[in-house]
Amino acid sequence: MPRSIWKGAVSFGLVNIPVSLVSATSSHGIDFDWLDKRSMDPVGYKRVNKNTGKEVSRENIVKGIEHEKGEYVVLSDEEIHNALPEATQTIDILAFVEASEISILHFEKPYFLSPEKHSEKVYILLRETLKRTGKVGVANVVMHTKQHLAVIMPLGDTLVLNTLRWANEVRSAEDVGLEDLDAKVSKREIDMAERLVEDMTESWDPEQYHDTFEDNVMKLVERKVREGKLETLEAPEQEAPKRTADVIDLTELLKRSLRGTRTPPESDEEKAQPPKAKPKRTSTTRRSSGTASPKGRKAAK
Repeated sequence: MPRSIWKGAVSFGLVNIPVSLVSATSSHGIDFDWLDKRSMDPVGYKRVNKNTGKEVSRENIVKGIEHEKGEYVVLSDEEIHNALPEATQTIDILAFVEASEISILHFEKPYFLSPEKHSEKVYILLRETLKRTGKVGVANVVMHTKQHLAVIMPLGDTLVLNTLRWANEVRSAEDVGLEDLDAKVSKREIDMAERLVEDMTESWDPEQYHDTFEDNVMKLVERKVREGKLETLEAPEQEAPKRTADVIDLTELLKRSLRGTRTPPESDEEKAQPPKAKPKRTSTTRRSSGTASPKGRKAAK
């Protein structure tokens, strides 16, 4: 079950509805990793100076807004922070409007509004009122320090909050040159088009539509896995840390000190004596009836 990403209340007039916000969508897609083809090592992004191509450290990066070509106004983190909208835990409904008046171009991302404990009654009251009147609530909400215009609308047994694009983010037909379309179509052509639409009409079922690119890529990946066509990322070999004699001796002395078994230093006479010869090891062959030794079995092979 998806987690709520925001908690607060819907507010209009003297009405206050405690709610939580749950995303009504989920992101899917193919995630391609960049790899170095020579070693299969992952390739990441770097902060690079676009003119010199050199990497720039984090402390040398500032934020600026281009005023004119080649001229920037630099803003400090404190100045940017002071300009942020005040974060509140309220979805303030500013007005109620006819649902049909909002263009589909303004809709951005939907969220489910989930009622908090003991707020079900007033939640249902708002839902049923919007259904009866055909109205939706236009609201302001601040999420993750960003201010959003939004609309609250009924959907089945739930209320949905859909963030909206601001007016300056939406182009009009005039902006893209579509205001003067002038082509004549006959009644016969319209009738034929209507019959074609009727013949192709069916109930809406989103499950029957798929992202064919993702399906095809994943089938290709599964086939290559079955064929053993895998590139393995090998971890770089790490040299074992070199232990010096001083470190070993110090560690051993500490252990002996803790055990109270410190060995006294050798005298000059003991040092002068030749080392004792190690006793020779003699090997004996053990025979068992009908059973060869592991070495014998290996040699026999």
